Amino acid sequence: MTSAELAILSLIAEKPRYGLEIENLIEERGMREWTEVGFSSIYYLLKKLEKAGLVESHMVQEGRGPARKVYQLTPAGGQRLRAAVIEALSVPSHCYPLIQLGLANLLGVTTDQALAALRAYRDALAERLERVRARWESQHPLPYFVDAMFDYSLTMIQAEQAWIEKFIVQLQRGD
Repeated sequence: MTSAELAILSLIAEKPRYGLEIENLIEERGMREWTEVGFSSIYYLLKKLEKAGLVESHMVQEGRGPARKVYQLTPAGGQRLRAAVIEALSVPSHCYPLIQLGLANLLGVTTDQALAALRAYRDALAERLERVRARWESQHPLPYFVDAMFDYSLTMIQAEQAWIEKFIVQLQRGD
């Protein structure tokens, strides 16, 4: 199961939802900071999950607007979700950040170019930190598990900031 499928399945497990509601919740919770779920892929993934028997849909009429297709978890979806959550919580995943390829190829650029690029990276991290922090603070109170997701994201960004600052100093000294 992909991280995008797991994210969508977990939102449906909270309660039955329709596609636009899922998109809005992804935005509200800042989920695009830690999983790749594009707006255009939500309906594709919903169809895929439905075809796999993990969710089922039905049309619901609310008010005067058009009927909406609402998705709910199936028993098989609940079992698959639990297995995926246990795997996600117990098995560290491989991470392939682009910066590591940049570091592996530092010899291909000058020190000044590397420092300029690393400073831009550092600045982008600072912007990301503030964006995630602002989104987190704007949503209190949150369920404990959503709060933990924000806390984890902020902690990882801060750790990366500390590392990049240290490496910039090291590179400036010529170590």
